[in-house]
Amino acid sequence: MSDPVVIVGAGLAGYNLARELRKASAELPMVVISQDGAGFYSKPMLSNALASGKTAATLVMKSAEKMAEELRARVLPRTRVTQVDASAQTLTLDSGEVLRYRDLVLAVGADPVRLPLQGDGAEAVLSVNDLDDFARFAQTLETAASGQAAQRVVILGAGLIGCEFANDLLARGVTPTVVDVADRVLARLLPPEAGDLLQARLTAAGAQFKLGVSVVAVNQGASGLSVVLNDGSSLPADLVVSAVGLKPRTDLAAQAGATVGRGVQVDRLLATSVPHVHALGDCAEVSGQWLPYVMPLMQQARALAATLAGSATQVSYPAMPVIVKTPAWPTVVCPPPAGAPGQWAVTSSDDALEARFVSAPKADQTGTLMGFVLQGKAVSQRQALVAQLLG
Repeated sequence: MSDPVVIVGAGLAGYNLARELRKASAELPMVVISQDGAGFYSKPMLSNALASGKTAATLVMKSAEKMAEELRARVLPRTRVTQVDASAQTLTLDSGEVLRYRDLVLAVGADPVRLPLQGDGAEAVLSVNDLDDFARFAQTLETAASGQAAQRVVILGAGLIGCEFANDLLARGVTPTVVDVADRVLARLLPPEAGDLLQARLTAAGAQFKLGVSVVAVNQGASGLSVVLNDGSSLPADLVVSAVGLKPRTDLAAQAGATVGRGVQVDRLLATSVPHVHALGDCAEVSGQWLPYVMPLMQQARALAATLAGSATQVSYPAMPVIVKTPAWPTVVCPPPAGAPGQWAVTSSDDALEARFVSAPKADQTGTLMGFVLQGKAVSQRQALVAQLLG
């Protein structure tokens, strides 16, 4: 038997690649290695699982055994790669097994950014980045430091995940307080008018916001945690969740000798600088772009599967709207290209907002639609605006 394609990572990127590869080649041997239980679940569901009554167990749609059967692949759960020898095209596993590969694909994702916090409660700050994290988060919600169910939750970060968790906690009857150094929510994705509306709707639903300040320490106290801010104030908390961003995992790529920057640097073929080593998903920086969202990784998986099956295929991206899971104020964002010249044109009413990012018009021409934000009832216009972007 020929050496397998080895995929390190069993998240959406890894498993979608494996599925696409199996469609493209019925016989190609595959091995999927996962540091967690290797059950198939959708990571984006972690930030709205409470409202839907999901537990860590019920979020798993298929077990590792079922995935191995479906993919006709060897799936190794709770397994870590300890060494990569790219010249010999081998991996060493924590079990001691040395595994040869024809091609190695890194789908290892990203780690939560950890703020350099002071205080004896800093280690109690949780992040929710995978199924095991969610299980700890849900258990802590039930039995916080006081031994009672958490009611006061402080969320560090008012970005996409922070706002989604705030909305999800509201459905659980928990009062979240969201802290961010930025002066508005989703500052990197939304124009000010849209950010203000999202904050207002979440506030009306019960969330609280402390913006324009940073957290410097988390201390343990008799009645729970105390979150100390740089303005000298503090917030009481039963639980603190950090959602300040992600850092691509690049260690294995670097060990293999591949070039890394913000992420594992790959070209449009998802190839690293080392022969037979590829990367996709949240760990990959594709031609200078890092896109930690579901739609880009789906496009990457299809392209890389075709390449690994023998038909070199560069990844290309369609318009890729991001759905912000905040039922208190539904929001869809299709960001304009980074650094694109243009401006936001915003129209809003009591129940809707539409913002269009339009390029600077040339003489005798109108500007070109390059991105958009839809909120409230306006989210029904998503497909129409996507069509305009593609048109």
